[in-house]
Amino acid sequence: MSIEFHNVTKRYGTDPAAPLAVQGISFTVPRGSLTTILGPSGCGKTTTLRMIAGLEAPTSGRIVIAGQDVTTLGPAQRNVSMMFQSYALFPHMDVLENVSYGLRMSGLARAVAREKAAEALRSVGLVGFDARLPSELSGGQQQRVALARALVLEPAVLLFDEPLSNLDARLRREMRDEIRSLQQRLQLTVAYVTHDQSEALAVSDQIIVMDHGVIAQSGTPQQLYETPASEFVAGFMGEAMLFPARADASGTVALGPLRITPRTTVAPGAVKVAVRPEAWHVGPPGHGLNGRLAKLAYLGSNYEYTFETELGPIFVVSPELDRVLSLGSDVGLRLADHGVSVVQVS
Repeated sequence: MSIEFHNVTKRYGTDPAAPLAVQGISFTVPRGSLTTILGPSGCGKTTTLRMIAGLEAPTSGRIVIAGQDVTTLGPAQRNVSMMFQSYALFPHMDVLENVSYGLRMSGLARAVAREKAAEALRSVGLVGFDARLPSELSGGQQQRVALARALVLEPAVLLFDEPLSNLDARLRREMRDEIRSLQQRLQLTVAYVTHDQSEALAVSDQIIVMDHGVIAQSGTPQQLYETPASEFVAGFMGEAMLFPARADASGTVALGPLRITPRTTVAPGAVKVAVRPEAWHVGPPGHGLNGRLAKLAYLGSNYEYTFETELGPIFVVSPELDRVLSLGSDVGLRLADHGVSVVQVS
């Protein structure tokens, strides 16, 4: 079941001078795909998700789910399940009761609802947890209960609002993979909101990057990472550093002593070069951009370096654990083919 937004706008309050939370956005979430709505706090991503769910009404525009115009319909009429950041489990109900609650409220017989709930718990790896209370579960287990409760309703559309933000790094990775695996196995149509770029890259078929209520860019994870369309997207995706530079008549870009051939054609003049930390190669001084090591940190799988250069401080992530630099070392920095993007100055 696809989701379509047609020129949707949302303004809170009745004052026509009030700022728009969402400004005339249009997009499609294809059936059976996972689309992530990504952006910084206040960009309009959660408002957009709540409009899909029917928890917020658009000021103008149309919302279509599975070919039906649902713009004026309430949440109960949309066949949509939403999984909240807080999980919203009932503390006085055990796990099986929490998962079967929605089915019971829709009129399903108690025995049938409990059977379906037990099956949903099996699908998320929680066999044997039926009688436990939420307070007796870890954060990751509570997350799985909330996921089972959403899945048991067999919704046409499943919505996630920052679902992993309360988990530690390891659990985030496990639950991220679990959500993606379930989505692919059950061919669910999913809209997923996060501010975490790596999370979005890992789970998505499509990413929509929002900025101040508008869509800055949409596309596959690879498209947004490798060919950002603006300074904002380039800086937001993957912790890229932005450097002012110039493109000559042939399209070649000069960044200090380095020369870059952009993947897409750029007009001569001022541009910005977005370079991700992993795109720098560290070599001997005199080869490329000269730098002097000012800071370093050991992170187990890599080193983080900060070099002082003619372009200013440059942050580098290096996987070379057998060649450790010492503070004050002089180096030459060159650029890899990946992790470097050129965008026109807006």
